[in-house]
Amino acid sequence: MKNLDIVAFIKNNKSYFEDYITRSTYNSNAIEGSTLSYADTYAIVFKDDSFKVSAKPREIYEAINHKYALNFVIDNLQNEADERFIIEIAKIINKNINDISGFRNVDVFIRGAEHIPPKKEVVQNKMLYFIDNYNNAKHTSIFEKIAYNHIEFEKIHPFADGNGRTGRLIINYELLKHNIAPSIIPVEDRSKYFEFLKTSNVENFSIYLEDLSKQEAERLKKFLL
Repeated sequence: MKNLDIVAFIKNNKSYFEDYITRSTYNSNAIEGSTLSYADTYAIVFKDDSFKVSAKPREIYEAINHKYALNFVIDNLQNEADERFIIEIAKIINKNINDISGFRNVDVFIRGAEHIPPKKEVVQNKMLYFIDNYNNAKHTSIFEKIAYNHIEFEKIHPFADGNGRTGRLIINYELLKHNIAPSIIPVEDRSKYFEFLKTSNVENFSIYLEDLSKQEAERLKKFLL
């Protein structure tokens, strides 16, 4: 795997591209409550007219938007994770759902979470600090960096909506940027994932993400045959 250009493989291997995009989109949206099935998701994002989909307009947009946001990430790995880059991901995620032009100017709450995100007045400064730390702070490993920053990002909840999806895309931006197989958090692990966020357990979350990446690397090998 070390000699494989993973990003080029994703772009050029149609079977794996469709597999990765569909699984990433299905699981990330399902974590947020989408009722679309895996088959629904594939049919929507790859316009498979042979499969009839009956779904809410919002869920259809969520699937389409996630695909395009993931494509945006894959096509912009050379860019630094700066304010413009992060906002653009959130804008794509929210297209035709919410009007996102920047960091939130409203107070938000996270359903089912004890943590209350910071007030709208401090979000801009919180994110400026987050971005500086993201790009400059030293970490013991790439997975520790990703776990720490994902937890911090979700604590800030910088957008009116789409924070989870945006944050999980940033996870894979960082992995793909370093030619590491992506981590797709399965909806079956939703409770475990939320517990990592709730407890800010960077160490265990980083181990979990690394394990997911290793699983994805093994899956990817099957498409090399």
